[in-house]
Amino acid sequence: MFLPKYPDHPTPLPAHTHTAADQMPTRRPVPQISVSTGAVAAVLVGGVVLTALLAAVAVTAISVAVAAVVLRSLLRDQHRR
Repeated sequence: MFLPKYPDHPTPLPAHTHTAADQMPTRRPVPQISVSTGAVAAVLVGGVVLTALLAAVAVTAISVAVAAVVLRSLLRDQHRR
């Protein structure tokens, strides 16, 4: 039912022609990329700023979690009395 159908007469492989050994393949020139120091500085400053923001978010999340645990324990002690 799902078996592949093979041709009755397989086609022969194409014959490869060889080029002469002394011919060099033509290469396209690679575009030169020049990176300025201003671009490097901008990337470094951006990385430092993003890292600082990530650290600030992490510290804020931890402090909010600690405050929530403290408030929860205070409210639980108040309801028991």
